[in-house]
Amino acid sequence: MKTDGTLIAYQQHINGQFVPAVSGKTIESMNPSLGTPWATIPDSNQDDANLAISAAREAFDNGPWGKMTGTQRAKLLRKLADIIARDAEELASCETRDNGKLYREMLGQWKYIPEFFYYFAGMADKLQGDTIPSDRSNFFIYTRREPIGVVAAITPWNSPGLLLVFKLAPGLAAGCTFVVKPSEHASVSTIELAKRFVEAGFPPGVFNVITGLGGVGAHLVEHPEVDKVAFTGATDTGKRIAASAAKNLTRVSLELGGKSPNIVFEDADLDVAANGAIAGIFGATGQTCMAGSRLLVQESIYDALLEKIIARTQKIKLGDPTDNATEMGPVANEPQLMKILDFIDVAKKDGARLLYGGKQDKVLGKMFVEPTIFGDVNNQMRIAREEVFGPILSVIRFKDEAEAIKIANDTRFGLAAAVWTQNIHRAHRVAHQLKAGTVWINAYRVVSFLTPFGGFKESGMGRENGIDSIREYTETKSVYVELTGEPRDPFTLG
Repeated sequence: MKTDGTLIAYQQHINGQFVPAVSGKTIESMNPSLGTPWATIPDSNQDDANLAISAAREAFDNGPWGKMTGTQRAKLLRKLADIIARDAEELASCETRDNGKLYREMLGQWKYIPEFFYYFAGMADKLQGDTIPSDRSNFFIYTRREPIGVVAAITPWNSPGLLLVFKLAPGLAAGCTFVVKPSEHASVSTIELAKRFVEAGFPPGVFNVITGLGGVGAHLVEHPEVDKVAFTGATDTGKRIAASAAKNLTRVSLELGGKSPNIVFEDADLDVAANGAIAGIFGATGQTCMAGSRLLVQESIYDALLEKIIARTQKIKLGDPTDNATEMGPVANEPQLMKILDFIDVAKKDGARLLYGGKQDKVLGKMFVEPTIFGDVNNQMRIAREEVFGPILSVIRFKDEAEAIKIANDTRFGLAAAVWTQNIHRAHRVAHQLKAGTVWINAYRVVSFLTPFGGFKESGMGRENGIDSIREYTETKSVYVELTGEPRDPFTLG
């Protein structure tokens, strides 16, 4: 919101230009901490999506971007990274106003984001193929890694910048072009990022942003000129995207939900484990796909660990996310708030024991929910089966290592997990048996541009970050070169 009280009007970004929606319609972006709108964004429709896809297709097929070498792309990526580093504070502030997450967390993310572009810039000119030994003396065979084409990136509201860059950095390094559709609840930082693309000198059409409600995203997924869909969000939505994309055999990568187990054995350092449990579920107000929402505790230390966790949880400071003293901000939007409150009621009805929290904060306003802990949870309860995406911790007892692994893997999800123990043999033994894409040992909620991230089972398909991720944005082409120039029998193979 401007100083005179009017809302900031943002425009979408298509083919290098900032433009309103074709319909002229807008929607308001709410500041969840204040409960008031602060900006407007275009409410796009299929016409806007078609324009953006056409721009991305032209840039890929015929524009200067498609003719650039990896070395040339790398220079632009490094320049973009420098600009983001310079403007990290402004970009972080936009996200805090949009989704209510702590400013210091968003600032940490935006200061880290340049590292993704630096890393993948280093890969842009190293996408080499192989020479293949031939079983025929008259053929030379090699492979090429080529960019997959136009990518539709659909991103969530919880960490819109970081989760977009998980896709952008490898995809741009590979030579793809993008149409991005951010969540209608948190679009502004993506539009602001587009301004930095212009400043960095990216050709028109390489990076396009359209905003609005879910229908325009569905159109992107179904469009025949989109070569790949990269999505982060809820598992049920991801399934629908995969089904729609399959109509055109469009490639997909899906980073979806989780119900991640945080396993604490009796030999763990309880102070460190308690801190890790709190970070795993109450960091980011629990609004993260890798939240450690199931805390599995060996029964011999169950009471002692819970005592430490509750004591620290009681001290968590809720409040203004722009205040550096605040540790937990508001829920990001009203639909998510309703879901969280419903799960609290369901958990009580199912027999889980409320140990702390469970209410909205009466002083701060309806969008603030107390950090909530349920004890004596059975792994078959709904609170232990479904993703809440909020500050609710379910604590489950286990007897021994075998039971811990069984409970941990008894879920349709498989995004992340953690093991807390001082026994190095157990740590690796359990980590190897957990069905999860990421396993932390004596840590929680750590990601890196160097390391693949993604899920098993219904937590998704494909990987983001690390060397693996750039392969998600390329196709392999095999080339056979006949060496003799002599005619051969046209009716035989090879």
